[in-house]
Amino acid sequence: MLQDSRNRARFPALFIGHGSPTNALADNAHTRAWRALGVKLGKPRAILAISAHWYTRGTFVTGQLAPKTLHDFAGFPEALQRIQYPAPGAPQLAHAVASCLALQGASVRTDWGLDHGTWSVLLHLYPKADIPVVQLSIDQTRPGADHLRMGAALSVLRDQGVLILGSGGIVHNLGHVDWRDAQVAPAWATQFDAWVRTNALAGEHDPLANLAAFDQAGRLSVPTPDHYLPLLYVLGTRRADEATTVVHEGFELGSISLTALQVG
Repeated sequence: MLQDSRNRARFPALFIGHGSPTNALADNAHTRAWRALGVKLGKPRAILAISAHWYTRGTFVTGQLAPKTLHDFAGFPEALQRIQYPAPGAPQLAHAVASCLALQGASVRTDWGLDHGTWSVLLHLYPKADIPVVQLSIDQTRPGADHLRMGAALSVLRDQGVLILGSGGIVHNLGHVDWRDAQVAPAWATQFDAWVRTNALAGEHDPLANLAAFDQAGRLSVPTPDHYLPLLYVLGTRRADEATTVVHEGFELGSISLTALQVG
């Protein structure tokens, strides 16, 4: 049974490598870990999701009372198109998020919803879909350090029982996928994944935010920033008295990391 966030002074933040959309339908080591994590964390008052799949120019927050379940993919099983995650929205939280990010010009929009980067994970973390969810877009025009700072600005929401959930992937290179569903990754992928974990656990965030300085392993692992940047928001929420821990590890399709990190 889920605990209630009222028993917590500050709710943790999570980054989860969400992998393929088909994980929404799967019963595997990754999805079982997500379900166990939801039970362990307990029930937050609300969820602020930062998904790789709302990648914009500008910073926006979903403000609907009933956000739509978006099926923002093609070429996958029809069963995925039928999935609904009917979590309520939270307009008051959306405006609070925009207020936290006023310096970045954040505004509330109602023309998006919950994309698969959000609901494919939440289906397992909180399958009842009874927790209010808002989604924050990722401004592609900003450098990595800005995303860290935005995470820090949002950290106050954790004190109000809000789960800040980043969904993407430390390693996400679709050009190097192994369609045999290989769980063994190439050396460059495991090297970069380990480097990120080491720095995150040590609280060394600045090297992680300097994407321009990544070595060859980093450039292969992060060919585009969209899946990587949600990690920086989550790490940015960390307080000086908190630890970052690895709560799940693994790869799928060779070049997609499902590493998950928890702050707090």
